[in-house]
Amino acid sequence: MSINLLETVRQNLGYAPLHKIDPNTQDSAWDKTPMENRFGQAGLPAVLTALYLCVQTDECAGELLKNESPCNWVDKIFVDNTRPAIQIIADYSGQTVEETVSRLNVIANETVRVTKTQLPPTAGVKDVKAFFTNQKNNILLYLPVALHMGELLHNNTLDDNVNKMEGPISSLMKSIGNAFTNPVTEEEIKLKEERF
Repeated sequence: MSINLLETVRQNLGYAPLHKIDPNTQDSAWDKTPMENRFGQAGLPAVLTALYLCVQTDECAGELLKNESPCNWVDKIFVDNTRPAIQIIADYSGQTVEETVSRLNVIANETVRVTKTQLPPTAGVKDVKAFFTNQKNNILLYLPVALHMGELLHNNTLDDNVNKMEGPISSLMKSIGNAFTNPVTEEEIKLKEERF
């Protein structure tokens, strides 16, 4: 049974429903989102997007599997752009930097907890990667372009309006893309390189 990770974490933490980003206008949901709900609109998809990219490395995926207690995920997932990411989310939501860091870590820790409940007890790095790859399309529908997460996370495709599109054709194209995105471990890559 597959869940919508973003929606589950949102509900578990009591955030208001998020607005989807309009792919035609790249609407940042700024006008639609009341000030008290802006942190959820920014923080939830930003953290889940950063976690998605982080777990594509064996090290981060392995750390997610081993992690037993709440930890500081913010520094791990935003890597070399932690400060700018925190600042832009704080500015977008009207929160202090300290409050933003604290709330982002709560989101990240809840995301890790929920993820682990969805994985089999014998899950490995590939399972974590596949789980997040299957969640990517749900997450990017809500990621405000105003946050520039693609730029901050060194993956400009994240802010692409194609990721915000829905419908039968868009869903089919995303499904085809996901089928070709078969997670591999760094060990498997090294083995293939050694053969050639």
